[in-house]
Formats: sequence, C-alpha cells, structure tokens
Amino acid sequence: MVSPPVVIYPPDEDGGRRVRVDGTILGRAYGVQDVARFMQEAGLQEWDEMDVVRSPLIDWRGGGPDNWTH
Repeated sequence: MVSPPVVIYPPDEDGGRRVRVDGTILGRAYGVQDVARFMQEAGLQEWDEMDVVRSPLIDWRGGGPDNWTH
C-alpha cells in the first residue's frame, strides 16, 4: 500500500503540526487554513480548507483536521 503524499504530523507543544509533502517538510501549520496554503504553494492553487478536510491525499497523524492541541 502506498501512503498518501501529504502527511500532517501530531500537534507539538505549541499546537503546530509539521506538514510534509512528497517527503519534504514544508513547515508548521496551526490550522486547516495553513495546510491549504501549503497545498497551494505545492502547486494545488485551487485548494481550500474543505479540500484539505476531505482529501484522501492527506494522512492525518495524531488526530484529524479538528485536532490542533498537544
């Protein structure tokens, strides 16, 4: 089984979650809007928050898109 190309790691002590796309860490997100911005920067300009929440391309580790606390 191939893992999704986007991984959102569990929240850290500051509530940030590392975002990895195709093996590269793009930064830390503090909400779904930040993840959408990273996806746009990665070439998916049309993506918004709902795309992030619904996409099977994203592997949410340590909680889904509603979990932003450590």
